[in-house]
Amino acid sequence: MRGKRRVGNPMNDYDLLPPPLRRWLGQAALPWSPVSARRIWKKSKAKGHSVEEALSTLSKAEAKTLARDKFALHLKKF
Repeated sequence: MRGKRRVGNPMNDYDLLPPPLRRWLGQAALPWSPVSARRIWKKSKAKGHSVEEALSTLSKAEAKTLARDKFALHLKKF
């Protein structure tokens, strides 16, 4: 299989993230891309959310993805 070609430099993108977001990514259960994390962060901050609320939004998005993946895995067993 051919892999995806990446545009840009993911490590540089990561380094440009706000420190609280980088710390959150460091403990995240899923391998977030800096672009995806920044997108959710910016939407939350644009709504006037605090840093804690923005991080909570990311945690909720991660929990939703994990629950969906767990449910899909369960369905594949049948």
